[in-house]
Amino acid sequence: MLDQAAKLILDVAFGVVVYSLLIRFLMQLMRAPFRNPLGQAVMALTDWIVKPLRKLLPGFGGVDWATLVAAFVLQVAWLLALYALLGRGFALGGAGVAFVLAAALLELAKTTIWILILVVIAQAVLSWVAPDGPLAGLLNALTFPFLRPLRRFIPPLGGSLDLTPLILIVLLQLVLILPVAWLERLLATLLR
Repeated sequence: MLDQAAKLILDVAFGVVVYSLLIRFLMQLMRAPFRNPLGQAVMALTDWIVKPLRKLLPGFGGVDWATLVAAFVLQVAWLLALYALLGRGFALGGAGVAFVLAAALLELAKTTIWILILVVIAQAVLSWVAPDGPLAGLLNALTFPFLRPLRRFIPPLGGSLDLTPLILIVLLQLVLILPVAWLERLLATLLR
């Protein structure tokens, strides 16, 4: 019972920071505006680790490496904290370290896909109820690069019903089901 409570605390503490770092990375990568409530919250939650890391890892090629490395390092720390708490699942020998690093990369990939799914849902809902709300520019900037290719092939139904968000969500779910699940099984197999 105490293990579950401690795991919950670890998941919330690490999750808030790691997910915020991934959102910050995606916002910077997609050139989304930070002058909105979500952007300001993300900056406040992540500046403490990103700003010092930028001195060591400057951005290059349009990629904010400091944010991405911070997310990876904290994801590894999260997995190690869970290992220390639960003490089972893998050995921390040479193969165990490789497993933790690979598992951290896989978790970041899964989380990024889930963030994108949630952003697409939020953008679709807000486009119906508050198309000019304070988060509209941010959500449009995050989803447009993914929806644009689909919109070339799938026109709106009846002139106004856009099915591309639904199709993108289905495609992202397929990525989670097929290659990501296959990689998880492969990691579990290699661990044995």
